[in-house]
Amino acid sequence: MTLLAVERIKLFSTRSPWWCAFAALALSTGFTALAAMSTEDGDGGLSLPSATTGLQFALVVVLALAALAITTEYRFGTIRSTFQAVPNRAAVLVAKAVVVGLVALLLGELAAFGSWGVARVLAPGPGLELADAEAWRQLLGAGPFFAFAAVLAVGVGALLRHTAGAVTLLMLWALMAENLVGVIPNIGPDVREWLPFTAGGRVLDPASPGAPLGPWGSLAYFAAVAVLVLAAAAVVVRRRDA
Repeated sequence: MTLLAVERIKLFSTRSPWWCAFAALALSTGFTALAAMSTEDGDGGLSLPSATTGLQFALVVVLALAALAITTEYRFGTIRSTFQAVPNRAAVLVAKAVVVGLVALLLGELAAFGSWGVARVLAPGPGLELADAEAWRQLLGAGPFFAFAAVLAVGVGALLRHTAGAVTLLMLWALMAENLVGVIPNIGPDVREWLPFTAGGRVLDPASPGAPLGPWGSLAYFAAVAVLVLAAAAVVVRRRDA
């Protein structure tokens, strides 16, 4: 618990987490507002997937926040003091991932329900009703998806140790790389179904009968990938100099 408290203090002692949190919420609700204002009166309001389109941009900000949580320590050398105080480097990395993951969980839920609330005010319609488990899953799933994405980002940041490299890799992978894999002839679409962000993002979308795993199964698969990346980072961090 002491290590978790230390990581919490370190995370919130800088301005970047606060700015990232503000940007994530502003992007998610802002895109919903734009979508709502572009709907016509006869369109019947926004659907739930349309109302939460901005979550993908909020996710990118959360990835940056998580990567910064570890790479800035390497940049300024504070990670050396941390490892001197706590020789168990894997425990430090896990504690950081837990703290950042919990912050991402909260941001994901706030972004999802905030976007839904904006849509209800600006473009209400039957598509926004939370009438069944699938509708609730599309909102509640944002928090766990963001949390495991943050854990993955901490692992990538620990592996690369450079802010620019880690953030660039995460952004390009989440926004472009998996989509580009999908356009490879013959095998591309099948391979893309098993790529991490494509799989994890199914929890935010309506159920797809053609998906190899269901929404929650896809999220569990994404969580397993995130934990494996963090475990690999823990092994590397223990073996190389800070």
